[in-house]
Amino acid sequence: MRAKDRLGQRGERLAEEYLRSTGAAILDRNWRCREGELDIVAADAGTLVAVEVKARRSWDFGHPFEAVDAAKLGRIVHLLSAWAAVHGVHSRARRIDVIAVTGPAGERSVIEHLKGVA
Repeated sequence: MRAKDRLGQRGERLAEEYLRSTGAAILDRNWRCREGELDIVAADAGTLVAVEVKARRSWDFGHPFEAVDAAKLGRIVHLLSAWAAVHGVHSRARRIDVIAVTGPAGERSVIEHLKGVA
């Protein structure tokens, strides 16, 4: 497995642990369809949430949030609708969050959470 993939998996694991600690319920991880993938699908106080996780060792190439542009957000909105349709979830409020996990392996990571970016 490539270092980039290990970093991404670590970031998603830490993001999931963080979300659970806030009281969110994890409904799915790495859900895929032909159009793409959702990192995490969660329920937070009655709201269906797609969480995009961006993991970086450092800010050398910019903040992890900068990697989520308007096109990426549009794709996530579409994927969350597809997830909801497949799972029969039709009446819940929805939102898109982004979690940045920054720090090298073996060290304590910084977790930042932006709620409702789309």
